[in-house]
Amino acid sequence: MTTDDQYTGGPTGPGADQGAAAAAPASASLSYPCQACGATVEFAPGSGALRCPYCGQEQAVAEVPRQVREHSWDELASLPAKPRGTAPAGVRTYVCPGCAAHTETDDLSARCQFCATALIAEPDATERVAPEAVVPFGLDRNNAREALRKWTSSRWFAPSSLKKVSEAETFKGSYLPHWTYDAGTVSHYRGQRGQYYYVTETYTTEENGQTVTKTRQVRRTRWFPASGTVSRDFDDVLVAGTSHVAEKQLDKLTPWPLEQAKPFQPEYLAGFQTVRYDVEPEDGLVTAKERMADVITRDCKSDIGGDEQRVHSVDTQYSGLTFKLMLLPVWFLTYLYAGRSWQVMVNARTAEVIGERPYSKGKIAAAVVAALIVIAAIVLLVVRK
Repeated sequence: MTTDDQYTGGPTGPGADQGAAAAAPASASLSYPCQACGATVEFAPGSGALRCPYCGQEQAVAEVPRQVREHSWDELASLPAKPRGTAPAGVRTYVCPGCAAHTETDDLSARCQFCATALIAEPDATERVAPEAVVPFGLDRNNAREALRKWTSSRWFAPSSLKKVSEAETFKGSYLPHWTYDAGTVSHYRGQRGQYYYVTETYTTEENGQTVTKTRQVRRTRWFPASGTVSRDFDDVLVAGTSHVAEKQLDKLTPWPLEQAKPFQPEYLAGFQTVRYDVEPEDGLVTAKERMADVITRDCKSDIGGDEQRVHSVDTQYSGLTFKLMLLPVWFLTYLYAGRSWQVMVNARTAEVIGERPYSKGKIAAAVVAALIVIAAIVLLVVRK
């Protein structure tokens, strides 16, 4: 039986000095006991509540009285550097509140390797920048399974039997760190504007065995110098904060509904892995500026006008630069097909799926043959005319 009681009690857990390890010091871990049976509750995707995996009791996550805010870039200079020790950066040992076993990990949240109890790290000095916001899991396992089924059944040039795949071999829900950047930009550019004009060209060709002279219009481009200034405000330019997943792959999971972000609360992490960031905000800003530059170049070309544009140089000044650390939800799944495992990722808010898939050599060959037949038919028609 479930209830919708408001969860108002605080987390419980051992102190930071309990079960300390020499290579990876013990970290205070948070746990949230079920108000009905005392077991550790976990965040239930899409519900906004913590749910007991044993008795089903639900406890709503009490919203905090604050808004997601952007942090001035100047704040970063005042933050202490990450502490360095004998253990790998970020690695801590957590003591399970359920069985007292020790789990060593560099994640912000995980599961006990022995009893699977949800473990959540208490923010401490190992984090130079603490998460500001989180987009909570919106899809549960069943939703992710359905997204996988739709994805496998809609792949072009896939073996027909792939449509029967509807079950994942493994499920792992993870929050991945991302940086967002805001900035106002003013850019001065220099380039060229191209204007089309046409000239009449005379040429000879052979028709019915006779050489004939004809004319045709040929397009040329006349280039003129151009310069000017464009401005644009950027909001939430998103950059992956982890190197554990290829950035190009993560980009395919976009767009993210960042407007649905909540102020960070550790309750949202309960029951999921949360990866610590290993891309520093300074490095993320380099990538963010590269993405801004692509947009600014398009703005410059639009400002230049004409039929074609060349941009030779752009000088951009940035103002009001802010940043924040966000956690975004992803389901990592593997499915079994033809004797091997295939990995996919599911955006746990939008159900967007990307990943590995098999191809049917027979379907590809048939498509190539069909394309060649169409091309041959078109050529034959042209020759006959």
